[in-house]
Amino acid sequence: MATTDDGAFWTIIAYLIAGLGFWGGMGFLADHFLKTNFLTVLGMFLGMATGLYLIWIRFIKESPK
Repeated sequence: MATTDDGAFWTIIAYLIAGLGFWGGMGFLADHFLKTNFLTVLGMFLGMATGLYLIWIRFIKESPK
């Protein structure tokens, strides 16, 4: 867990890039095998949404005390 603001910044950036890369890649593979051309964009949106959700869970949502 990031203990500094700088560490938190890089963790947030990593979540966004990893979400885009993983789900965008899954969409690209699905496009390739299904002969479509919209699943890459859909996968990138899904990746961004999941990255933002993970950021919200980890940094924004208040933890019970």
